Amino acid sequence: MGSGNFVPKKVFFTSGSGSHQDRLTSFEMALRKASIECYNLVEVSSILPPRCRIISRQEGIKELFPGSIVFTVISRLSSNEAGSRITSSVGMAIPKNPETEWGYFAEYHTFDETKEQAGKYSEMIANNMYTSISDKIPEKTMNITESAVVPENGDWTTTIAAAVFLME
Repeated sequence: MGSGNFVPKKVFFTSGSGSHQDRLTSFEMALRKASIECYNLVEVSSILPPRCRIISRQEGIKELFPGSIVFTVISRLSSNEAGSRITSSVGMAIPKNPETEWGYFAEYHTFDETKEQAGKYSEMIANNMYTSISDKIPEKTMNITESAVVPENGDWTTTIAAAVFLME
């Protein structure tokens, strides 16, 4: 297989949060809310390939088969500190010419920041990475962000935000 053949053609965004007395189960609950619980997720670094089309979550999920190996840029945070706010975000910098230029994703997770604060920060990171390598301003930045407050009973809570790649 040539190296140019294993490049994602589509990407969609999703997020979710979940709580449970068990940490791993809270992660599973977050994956279920994000509708990506039945895939084998492989975490990848943060490049938006040229010609990778952004599609809706609903369209993307329809193209996946349970058990598939799925590449994803994912931000994840878990806590059982009662009353604590946790937030996970993936920001993206989209180049002006997405047919020939590549963009950036930036994963960010934090305690005690709002969804809006974390989303803006992840976009800023993606923007900074893009401009530092290209000396260009991206056409657009965007983010997918999830925030939750750990319940008073101290159940584990997990937030995830993800960019999910489709190869075809």
